[in-house]
Amino acid sequence: VQLVESGGGLVQAGGSLRLSCAVSGSLFSRMGWHRQAPGKQRELVARVASDASYYADSVKGRFTISRDNAKRTGYLQMNSLKPEDTAVYYCVVTVLGRDYWGQGTQVTVSS
Repeated sequence: VQLVESGGGLVQAGGSLRLSCAVSGSLFSRMGWHRQAPGKQRELVARVASDASYYADSVKGRFTISRDNAKRTGYLQMNSLKPEDTAVYYCVVTVLGRDYWGQGTQVTVSS
């Protein structure tokens, strides 16, 4: 199973970015996005499984997670970005009970 993330970059506060996570090698049951800011622990941002989704309180109403099963790709639409959203974002998928992680993509939000 391989994951390729894309869509990160530099954006001004209030702006938007859409992260993509293309999965090859297998179907997946669950997809999540985590992030890790410098000096902080990695945290779960959003997760989707079947029709159920979860969002961290810090991103509710601003981020939307989705998946396209036909394309085996997941997305994280991030709106109204804040400087505190600056982090490396990681995609993770669950295949037969095992988690697979992407390489991470940097998101930087300037004030």
